[in-house]
Amino acid sequence: MKKIFKRKQRYQVIEPDEILIDAANIPDFDTTRLEGRLERPVSVDVFKSLYVLIFIIGAVFFYTLFQLQVVKYTSLSARAESNRLASSLIVAERGLLLDRNGVPLAENTSNTSSGGASTTLRVASTTRSYSLGAAASALVGYVSYPKVDQNGFWYQEETKGIVGAEALYDAELSGENGISLAETNASGKIVSGSIVRTAKSGQDIKLSIDAGIQKSLYDAIRARAEMYKWRGGSGVIMDIKTGELYAMVSYPSFDPGVMSLGEPRSAVNAILNDTRAPLLDRAVSGLYTPGSVVKPFVALAALQEKIISPNKQILSTGSISVPNPYDPSKPSVFKDWKAHGLVDMRQALAVSSDVYFYEVGGGFKDQRGLGIGAIEKYMRLFGFGSSTNMPLPGEEIGVIPNPEWKANVFDGERWFLGNTYHTAIGQYGFQVTVMQLVRAVSALVNGGTLVTPVIRTGEQGLREPISITTENTAIVMEGMRMAVTEGTARALEVPGIKVGAKTGTAETGARKEFINSVLIGFYPYEKPRYAFAIVMERAPAGTGQGAPAVMGDVLRWIVENRPEMTK
Repeated sequence: MKKIFKRKQRYQVIEPDEILIDAANIPDFDTTRLEGRLERPVSVDVFKSLYVLIFIIGAVFFYTLFQLQVVKYTSLSARAESNRLASSLIVAERGLLLDRNGVPLAENTSNTSSGGASTTLRVASTTRSYSLGAAASALVGYVSYPKVDQNGFWYQEETKGIVGAEALYDAELSGENGISLAETNASGKIVSGSIVRTAKSGQDIKLSIDAGIQKSLYDAIRARAEMYKWRGGSGVIMDIKTGELYAMVSYPSFDPGVMSLGEPRSAVNAILNDTRAPLLDRAVSGLYTPGSVVKPFVALAALQEKIISPNKQILSTGSISVPNPYDPSKPSVFKDWKAHGLVDMRQALAVSSDVYFYEVGGGFKDQRGLGIGAIEKYMRLFGFGSSTNMPLPGEEIGVIPNPEWKANVFDGERWFLGNTYHTAIGQYGFQVTVMQLVRAVSALVNGGTLVTPVIRTGEQGLREPISITTENTAIVMEGMRMAVTEGTARALEVPGIKVGAKTGTAETGARKEFINSVLIGFYPYEKPRYAFAIVMERAPAGTGQGAPAVMGDVLRWIVENRPEMTK
């Protein structure tokens, strides 16, 4: 058995020279398989390089750690905290706009977020509600709400007033936004929250407007415009002593709620594309040919300059003829709107005689006239041709025709007597605003003080005295009272209130195919306290039911609902 399983082991001695044989001497070795190569120890340089690399990596690590834990600790800690704490904007409650009696004109209605256009999201805790709607939009105005984009970033953080009182008193109405923080866990759920800064509500503003009178005036203008095809209209009622506006209407108007939201788009586009310009505030930005409503101021100028006695009568046969120096056979004829016969100053104001004011304005035969220089002087004295400085923007200053104006507009053409005649009755290039008219008539009946219009209750408009006598203003006021009792303003003869007024009809259009109906006046007659000016704009020539009919409706409302204003 031992012989079977025991195998004889044979060993062959290998000599040292065979082990250390030089591979270069054996060309048959495959050097790519390391045959014939001698084993060599790792170089010390390799270990040095490894140590340097380990040191560099360690240095970078510890430097970065130092930066994160020490140098940038504060900023990184705040960033980490913000990832855990979500902040939210608390939009401040906007102050209310109230009328002089405390009736809300603009108030807040609770609201959640509402979707906007595809690129924005409009978010507001409240939206504005306008009780009078279009009836007071030019005065009250509208707002733009806070907005965030689709990523949740606020690009408008407050409700901004855009026009009107909303814009004028925006700083007081806006208040101050607050901030709240909500702590979230790793899954994003809110686990706690707190208010970091409490929102401060805006201040309420009480305007001088009487909501009832404002709506009455707007409704009267709108009704006449729609029924008798007037393009638009405007009206202002003002306290002649303080300058406080009780009503300021512009028609056509717009829905302030729609403009605030910017939707529905169809309604916004209808407003923007309306050729009647509903966004125009006609009371301050509309320019109108005044027509015969300038006659009280021309009459006062004639009395102040002693051009004529108030009792002197002038004959109106329906026109006057002025010799034509270029062709004596063709005299210049200046027509009255009708033949009035003999009229003195009071009667001339009552019946609105053009011939009377042609003569006292420009002179005729033996009647001396004011001349264009004196007419312009007194028109500017009463505030025409300059700003009233009322607080709302966009006010126009108008035009008082004079030789310089004509030369600029008509390529150097000189001034003629007929131009003076037409200016004396409020035609030619004469342009005024409704606000200028109400301010001028206030100065006429308050003793001679131009008062700056204001729209906030309790404010006193700037007072600017003008040099006129109460004896002369009394004569003009008597003529304006006669216009109501027996003249052109009989639509204002309303039981329960005595009014003085002056009407005007201004021809417009290339062929004088349209008219404006204009009215100024004051009440109560015995103790004037309020002045008014109304313009009904651009209706076909011959249209009745204009400005006097509008104010007649308002006076009836005042007698019934504000009897304290009639005494």
